[in-house]
Amino acid sequence: MIIVTTESVPGKETKEFKGFVKGSTVQSKHIGKDIMAGLKTIVGGELKEYTEMMDEARQKAIGRMVEDAKEKGANAVVCMRLESSAVMQNASEIIAYGTAVLIEE
Repeated sequence: MIIVTTESVPGKETKEFKGFVKGSTVQSKHIGKDIMAGLKTIVGGELKEYTEMMDEARQKAIGRMVEDAKEKGANAVVCMRLESSAVMQNASEIIAYGTAVLIEE
């Protein structure tokens, strides 16, 4: 699956638009990681536990978007975007979305 943030795949002709696709996940903080991150906020520095958690969440959301695109018969996703939002205290949603297309092989 080719995934691009542009409106088309460079060097490839778009044969068919398959429609909107998305994938999402909601991640919550692990209490142990939350305690460690809380201590880091006192002394400063990167919150690696959260960086890793959000990276994992992005990968899950993109994977689910790819599955949605495959189900629609696409072999690429154009205009892909990622967004995040807080859905409740200590939990964030990551959503990946774009337009599924069939491009020339």
